[in-house]
Amino acid sequence: MAKHEQMPKYHELMNPLLKVLHELGGSGSIEEISSRVSESLDLPEDVLSIPHDPEKSSQTELEYQLAWARTYLKRYGILDNSERGVWVIVPDKREVRAVNPQEVEKTVRDMIQKEREGQQKTGQTEEELPEEAETWRSKLHHVLTKELSPDAFERLIKRLLRESGFVQVEVTGRTGDGGIDGKGIIKVGGLLSFHVLFQCKKYQGSVSPGAIRDFRGAFIGRADKGLFVTTGTFTRDAMREATRDGATPIDLMDGDQLADKLKELRLGIKTEMVESVDIDPDWFKNI
Repeated sequence: MAKHEQMPKYHELMNPLLKVLHELGGSGSIEEISSRVSESLDLPEDVLSIPHDPEKSSQTELEYQLAWARTYLKRYGILDNSERGVWVIVPDKREVRAVNPQEVEKTVRDMIQKEREGQQKTGQTEEELPEEAETWRSKLHHVLTKELSPDAFERLIKRLLRESGFVQVEVTGRTGDGGIDGKGIIKVGGLLSFHVLFQCKKYQGSVSPGAIRDFRGAFIGRADKGLFVTTGTFTRDAMREATRDGATPIDLMDGDQLADKLKELRLGIKTEMVESVDIDPDWFKNI
């Protein structure tokens, strides 16, 4: 349920979502979609940065409502998504520019009700969740924000950067250093190298543009690039500040991106692949 009277509900986001996907050429990452939709809604920054449930996730309320909008449009047969989090308009629905949100809601809810009735007959129950609501993310968010000390979090980011190809990584955070927590060198193609200063912030809310400006001011003249890592999110204005024309660009990694990277590198996260075996009778018949 939306937490602010100005916050649009998921059904109100279905058509803005479709419009953005068409503008992106029919597909887009969750980050691209969220950024474009938030810009199109022209909502104040304090509304855009409202957290959904800071105890369980780094998502803002808008991102949560968008997740539901994507889920409903997927169940309705208009959208699909890949394992890498890229959402696409399905090929035979590319001409659909808008939907009737009430019709989508009714159709999908009827489908869910039938599924629940089938689950009750078999003694199974399944909680209704948005498509990308993954329990491992909530568990990881809790570990990072509640159980990990600031020093341990800095060591984690140091390890993540090393595993990602950085060399000479050091944690250097100290009082009066403008929020700089460490430094490292990233080599590109074995030829070019860039000196990077990073800040890592355990946070349950949204990082403001002021924090980005302060960080930039601390590393200008000392490094080629800046990297800001947080367990939370970045406000729209913070993202704009990070890529502002005429200023040294800063790369941002929010809580969801951090989770994806830790999973990719298998740092504290174990994944299990389940083998699926299917028999093709026609193959045997035609041998």
